[in-house]
Amino acid sequence: MVFNIALDAMGGDHGPPVVVPAALRAISENEDVSLVLVGDRDIILRELSRQGASDHPRVTLHHASQRVEMDDLPSFALRSKKDSSMRVAVELVKGGDADACVSAGNTGALMAIARFVLKTLPGIDRPAIISSLPSIKGHTHVLDLGANAETSPEQLFQFAVMGSVLASAVDNNPRPSVGLLNIGAEEIKGDENVKEAAKLLASSDLHYIGFVEGDDIYKGTANVVVCDGFVGNVALKSSEGVALMIGHFTRQEFSRSIFTKTAGLICMPVLKELHKRFDPRQYNGASFVGLNGIVIKSHGSADVVAFARAIAEAVTEIRKNVPNRIRERLESVLSDKEVV
Repeated sequence: MVFNIALDAMGGDHGPPVVVPAALRAISENEDVSLVLVGDRDIILRELSRQGASDHPRVTLHHASQRVEMDDLPSFALRSKKDSSMRVAVELVKGGDADACVSAGNTGALMAIARFVLKTLPGIDRPAIISSLPSIKGHTHVLDLGANAETSPEQLFQFAVMGSVLASAVDNNPRPSVGLLNIGAEEIKGDENVKEAAKLLASSDLHYIGFVEGDDIYKGTANVVVCDGFVGNVALKSSEGVALMIGHFTRQEFSRSIFTKTAGLICMPVLKELHKRFDPRQYNGASFVGLNGIVIKSHGSADVVAFARAIAEAVTEIRKNVPNRIRERLESVLSDKEVV
């Protein structure tokens, strides 16, 4: 069986010069994957020709006359750019011509378009953005990372169900642990939404371990960490900033003198391995869970390695049949208790 993935070739900061070579890399690593490059046909063809892949048998083109800009308002993109590469790529998923969509474009616009076109799964009020972050124990799945700034206790519970299903599928973990992000582990801590969500989780059959704090994300205390999109996005961006700062200071210290430069050369193998562990490109590809289809959001500034990783995330979710697994789990939850 061959899986078909639609790529928004015009999205992100770089467009075809990154999307096309990333697509070719993904195809070389997955014999059961075909890709549809959506966007300006002439521009994509030029890039394919430059890569020596004008007639690749597992790459097809789908022309789209418009492009969603990074500063477009979601409402404008939804109403006025119905032939954008982003919209067309999502429509291909809706129509069954693609098994997933990957875009590095405007996050708000992608969420608005995906929700409008694909709709949410039964029992889900709002989709959420989930991605994995590195931890001492491997990685931690965190959601929501920015789609919903304000959430109800019921929606936080829905996020927990979806995160648990995704973690179970992609990590082959039959019972992933779930923690609720809070300002402390004590029951008295947090606002009313978090406290009420904790009650819902505690009474469910999820493997709920209680409140966790920000540092627990990187300790690997829970397999899945749940929070609203405001808190999640702040946590994510803060983490990215800390990683950049550590890298900057490390390079600065090793450049101070001939002695530190020599020490740096000696330490280079260790530093390279450390960089691999923290390389954000290896964690690129956030999933919009809760939709009737698979939509993966790549970082807008992603390079070839990072965008190929986002495609790999789509491949994994297709193979693991994540949306249907979430749907089945929700049906089970809804039949057991009136929560969502």
